[in-house]
Amino acid sequence: MDKMLYVAMTGASQNALAQKAHANNLANVSTNGFQRDLEQARSMPVFGDSFPARAFAMSERPATDFSAGPLVETGRELDVAVTGDGFIAVQAPDGSEAYVRTGSLNIDALGVLRAGNGMAVIGNGGPIAIPPEQKVEIGDDGTISIRAMGEDPRVMAEVDRIKLVNPDTKGMTKGLDGLIHTVSGQPADADVNVRVVSGFLEGSNVNAVGEMTSMLALSRQFELHVKMMSAAKEGDEAMARVLQIG
Repeated sequence: MDKMLYVAMTGASQNALAQKAHANNLANVSTNGFQRDLEQARSMPVFGDSFPARAFAMSERPATDFSAGPLVETGRELDVAVTGDGFIAVQAPDGSEAYVRTGSLNIDALGVLRAGNGMAVIGNGGPIAIPPEQKVEIGDDGTISIRAMGEDPRVMAEVDRIKLVNPDTKGMTKGLDGLIHTVSGQPADADVNVRVVSGFLEGSNVNAVGEMTSMLALSRQFELHVKMMSAAKEGDEAMARVLQIG
């Protein structure tokens, strides 16, 4: 009876954790560039001083879904999104290199080009700095051109190029900061074949219907686990009564 109770208890606990993962995905259905977290459950033996005769349920996040979301047109020149495979390199708060799929870029008071999340965008030699300008254009290869203050409208000068990468997604992971990192921690190499489109942002790749269906299924499983715990309790009480009669 204790085996049944232990499995049901851990199953209910892990169902609640799995629901949190799907609820987080659903909450970010409208977040630009969000990539949904995958979730799976499996049984694990309980190791200790004796033979592992018990097992418990465990929910885990095996990976992130790196599939592209829909492109949403904004018409804003500093909004960029990757078309096809690839990532835009940004500088994480700890100074390391991280990656995003889309960015509502802006230029801060010091001229640093930043993504919508406040991270500095990385170029050929580090964070990109934009001189005083009248107009900024971003080419499909990430090249940034500006019209300097007082220049003729026909004169555009190239100032830098956004670092675009396309590493194997098997070596990529999403951190707690919501940014994509390499598993090794080493910066990925630039890839000249990656392309971006200006005036667009990439939407979330979360399927709201799919997430709701998963949450309903997990809710049903939770109810089943609770019923199993109730059945284990009733069985234990019945056995206690039998022993009392004896």
